[in-house]
This record gives sequence, structure tokens and C-alpha cells, in this order.
Amino acid sequence: MDITAAVVREEGGTFELESVELGEPQADEVRIDMTAVGVCHTDLSVRDQYYPTPLPAVLGHEGSGVVDAVGEDVTDIEVGDHVVLSFDYDNGCQNCRTGDVAYCESFFEHNFAGRRTGDGSSPISKDGETLSGMFFGQSSFATKAIATERNVVVVPDDAPLELLGPLGCGIQTGAGGVINSLDPQAGSSIVIFGAGSVGLSALLGAQIKGCTDIVQLDLVDSRLEKAADLGATATINPKTIDDPIEAIQEELGGGADYALETTGQPTVLRQAVDVLRQGGTCGVIGAPPLGTEVSLDVNTVLFGRTVRGIIEGDSHPKQFIPDLVELYQQGRFPFDEFVTYYDFEDIQQAVEDSESGEVIKPILRMDG
Repeated sequence: MDITAAVVREEGGTFELESVELGEPQADEVRIDMTAVGVCHTDLSVRDQYYPTPLPAVLGHEGSGVVDAVGEDVTDIEVGDHVVLSFDYDNGCQNCRTGDVAYCESFFEHNFAGRRTGDGSSPISKDGETLSGMFFGQSSFATKAIATERNVVVVPDDAPLELLGPLGCGIQTGAGGVINSLDPQAGSSIVIFGAGSVGLSALLGAQIKGCTDIVQLDLVDSRLEKAADLGATATINPKTIDDPIEAIQEELGGGADYALETTGQPTVLRQAVDVLRQGGTCGVIGAPPLGTEVSLDVNTVLFGRTVRGIIEGDSHPKQFIPDLVELYQQGRFPFDEFVTYYDFEDIQQAVEDSESGEVIKPILRMDG
């Protein structure tokens, strides 16, 4: 069928709406009539080819919508279900078998190859030209999308579907990075580097876990104001001080129990490790270009400090996303406070506003 999709055709290029052809779902796949989709930093990283998904491509990996077709082997998803689309995984490797699907041994192939892992095909084409069309198992910058049964999560019909797409990646990454990965004890301290949608979701997660000292850093004052509104106990703009580490330690009366790095900047990661108390843990979420290296003082790490990478908040989407929806409905996870809506046709403006820092989490609405 003919659908409308946002296509990026060259490195660093713009997202242009085009009419493309979408194939039928295969036996283990579903088709979704898209309601909305979040714009995530990873979409822009692929646009810039930090990660080598072949171009031209239809990106988008924070989709939400209503199922309108299912393959013959699909058992847990039905036509009419309200769903959020998340990352894909093979469900067969050792990590997947133990529930660690975010660390699937085939994660790259299932999420960045732009093709089905089985037969190498793509469901999206135009005039005989194949486009990368299984980005994160969904390619949801489109009015309809094909996804696998694995990466489709059913959500309650009474939840605001247009809001929920970012739970599929950025929001679950930040919240899960604290709730699942760092798992801080009540009364502990945490420093969050970055106040974008991932960092602010981490802030909300820290409140859920009972952290009593939550320090948030960012270079954009409006984002720090939002962090303060959402419960950060202190905010710091590193541009306005000489030594961020000293300022954090002064605020906390010593080192932090936990730190979370969301910016993808090696110099910031070094700060996130250096600010820890002995025995503290730094979680690494920010994703720089492939091959980026960081320098750490070995003697700092030797004194019981831990540095660990975090993918997708260590979450199993089919379990964690419904939990986040319930927390939102209870008023305990108000991530809607840092969302800005755009019409789908304004995707390029949404991207530019996100990159400038003016907007924290853009969501594109397919029906305006």
C-alpha cells in the first residue's frame, strides 16, 4: 500500500515527506496505523551516519499506534490493540533467553541494519528502490509501520496513545537507567549529566527510587529550570562555573553515590566518574560516534568505583513500558511535562528545535 514517510537520503540530510510503498506483514509481524512518534537523538545520529544504517532510510523508533493487521503466526497481538513500538531483539541468544533483551547478541542487526534479519528484505520501497525500512524493527517516521511481534507492546486503551511513543526508547532508557540499572537505595545521592528527555526521565526515576539528593547538569538554562520544576534538588550549568566537580561535591558534602552520563561527551563521562565517592557507580547512557574513546584515572577507578554501560535502561519493554504507563497514570511519572507536539509534516522543524535545545522531547502526531 502507499503510505507517507519521512525519508533521509544522504548523510546529514533533511527529513522529507515522500509517498512510498509498504509491503504486507510477514508471518511474525504486525502492521500499525501510526498515531504518533517521538524524535530521538539516535535518529539524528543515524542521519549523520554515526551508526551505519544504509541510506536512504525511513527512521523513527518511538512509535505508538493501533494495530490494523497481524501475520498468521502472531499470537499475542490483535487487530485494534493500542501499542507502543520499542527495540527489536532475536529472543533466542543467551542474553535474550535470560531476559536481558537489551543486550541481545544480535542487537545491531535487529535495530540498525535497516533490513529484516531473516531474508534481508525491507518492507519499504519507492519506484523499485529499496529503502532501509526496519529501523529498530519499526521505521515509524511514517503513517503506517511494520514491526515484529517481539517489539510491539500492548498498552491500556485509556492511556493517551499520542504521548506514549517515547516510552519505546528515550524515556525507558533514562528511567530504566536509574530504576533498573543503578537501582539506588532510598536516601542516596545521584548526579545526572544532561537534562534532555533521557536525563529528565532519569530524574523522575531517581524520585521513584527515593533519592534525596538529585543534582542535574546541563548547558541550557531552560532545561535546568524544568529539572528544578520536576524535583532536582540542585541544578548546575557548567558554563557558569570554573570546576563542576568541585561544585557538585560542595553541594553534596562529598562524592556522589551514583552518577549518570547521558550526553555522549567523553569529557563529561570523565567528570561523572571523578565525582563519585569511593564505592560509587557511574552509568553510561550517552552514545557518541563509534570508536570514541575516553580517558580515566585508573587510580580513581581502583578505589571501588564502578563504570557500567547501559542500553535501553536494562529494560524488557513488554514488562517495563506497562509499568511506566501505570506510574504515569498514577501521577508519579509526569514525563508529559517535557513533551512538545508537532504535526508530522513539521518533522524538520521538530528536529531543528530539538538540536537547538529549545525543545526537550518532540513528538510528531500523524493526524495533526
